Amino acid sequence: MTAETARNLVEMFLDQADRRGDRPCVWSKPDKGKPFKPVSWRSVAEQAAKLAAALKAMGIQPGDRVALVSESRPEWLIADLGIMAAGAVTVPTYTTNTERDHDHILRDSGARGAIVSTARLARELLPAAMDAGSVDFVIAMEPPKLAQSLDLDVHLWKDVLAGSTGTVAETRAAIAATTRDNLACLIYTSGTGGAPKGVMISHGAILHNCAGAREVIAELGLDDGLDRTEVFLSFLPLSHAYEHSGGQFFPLSIGAQIYYAESIDKLAANMAECRPTIMTVVPRLFEMLRTRVTRAIEEQGGTRARLFHKALALGEKRFIDRRSLSLAELLQNRVLDRLVRRKVQQRFGGRVKALVSGGAPLNSDVGLFFHALGLRLLQGYGQTESGPVVSVNRPGLVKIHTVGPPMKATEVRIAEDGEILIRGELVMKGYWRDEAATARTIIDGWLDTGDIGIIDDDGHLQITDRKKDIIVNDKGDNVAPARVEGLLTLEPEIGQAMLYGDRRPHMVALLVPDMEWAAKWAAENGKPADMPSLSADPAFHSVMDKAVSRVNQRLSSTEKVRRFAVATAPFSIDNEQMTPTMKIRRHVIVRRYKDVLDALY
Repeated sequence: MTAETARNLVEMFLDQADRRGDRPCVWSKPDKGKPFKPVSWRSVAEQAAKLAAALKAMGIQPGDRVALVSESRPEWLIADLGIMAAGAVTVPTYTTNTERDHDHILRDSGARGAIVSTARLARELLPAAMDAGSVDFVIAMEPPKLAQSLDLDVHLWKDVLAGSTGTVAETRAAIAATTRDNLACLIYTSGTGGAPKGVMISHGAILHNCAGAREVIAELGLDDGLDRTEVFLSFLPLSHAYEHSGGQFFPLSIGAQIYYAESIDKLAANMAECRPTIMTVVPRLFEMLRTRVTRAIEEQGGTRARLFHKALALGEKRFIDRRSLSLAELLQNRVLDRLVRRKVQQRFGGRVKALVSGGAPLNSDVGLFFHALGLRLLQGYGQTESGPVVSVNRPGLVKIHTVGPPMKATEVRIAEDGEILIRGELVMKGYWRDEAATARTIIDGWLDTGDIGIIDDDGHLQITDRKKDIIVNDKGDNVAPARVEGLLTLEPEIGQAMLYGDRRPHMVALLVPDMEWAAKWAAENGKPADMPSLSADPAFHSVMDKAVSRVNQRLSSTEKVRRFAVATAPFSIDNEQMTPTMKIRRHVIVRRYKDVLDALY
């Protein structure tokens, strides 16, 4: 059975579990500081079957919604499969959600139940679950800290599974009624522009993504046998559509093993331990890695720095036009493969076939940097409303400034105003309980993405900007903020940036300094290193201004940043100025710094 022929996601998984039995399926570190431990395909299937039966015994009916609040771990997968196996709909939520966020999602989705992992996460979820009105029970993977009983049934995960008699055979029989058109999950958008909306994603939409991704990876030589499989390292939140489809269900569809990273801080160590062959990544990770690598090399200086920069120069030249290297350069490049690039590749485990970038635009300079160092970076494009993957660069023809050609069986066309339109099984069923928004977004079967782009002669899609994020100055000129912000954050002094200037005479920016660089500058200049002090320091502004001036040399007159302010704190998830997928929330930042930004004019 393949992603193209499966009737639903659970059936696809059970077919793989039948074939692979006691072989490892997912790996995690339940004991901190200890090695990764596996959970077999058979065990995942059996636990999912038990959970499905237990959910039905608690009153869950086909089509009911069950919220899932957990960090990435084997139980996340088991819960997701168990909910779907019961005929219900998974509602993933971010571990960074506040009680208010949970309240909105539980009320809006009408969730009948919720599954939560840790006591810390339960503290935010339980009050919302009690207030929502629709939630009958909560299943906790780890005991929540409760001083007394609640007006809500709270069950322990281990007790639920131990008390269930559900079997894989019963699950297989029950799930046969679920079709590709049935709703699999209700994923709430991260809310860059306001309150999150529930996106209805079908089994078929995710299976469509899996089939398209398989075709892309097959170009690299796909290991999908019983004893030789691909290895994925999952570190993005599974509550995000990109990781849910690309980092969970796609690996399962090809029989791959999934390792769950401990944290972003442990990512480097985890890569060395599990030696992944494929990773789904976001551009922000590579921007940070590029800054750290470059800074470390500059501090080392000497021969190492010269070799590194030579490897970069020849790697970039080779990538742009392989035929442009002279015989002497080809020989040099081969030596640099061993002295420089192999060491960089070892940092990623030494056997990465592809790093698939999505979730936000990848700056071309960042992509070229890693390609030059011998890492294959495939930039793709999509959104929650499209399952989410629409297009991705193919290994045989990587064009860094594009997001590649459309995936298999995916139609893409450009509207008269430049908006990208999508049609195919990957398109969402609509926004939950919002017919008006659905009607505005899906017209005659075509998904209006809200993104602006072009299709080049090779059939590659190029994104120019978000339609709603385009800044229109007082002269009617359009400015794409993502491009300018991307260039600003490539400067070593600048960590984050937001462009501002709608209906204004010129562009201004709010900047967050790179914190490592800022701390070093403050120490060298005898200044306090806290953000409020630095944001008001004229000497610090002068140094930041030089970075802005370098970027302005690459910008058109309309795009140039004429003035800027330094933020008093980084944009973060905690202060709600970034989404959990590392996108800036413009409306929140503008609201917080409105007076500061307006004072720049």
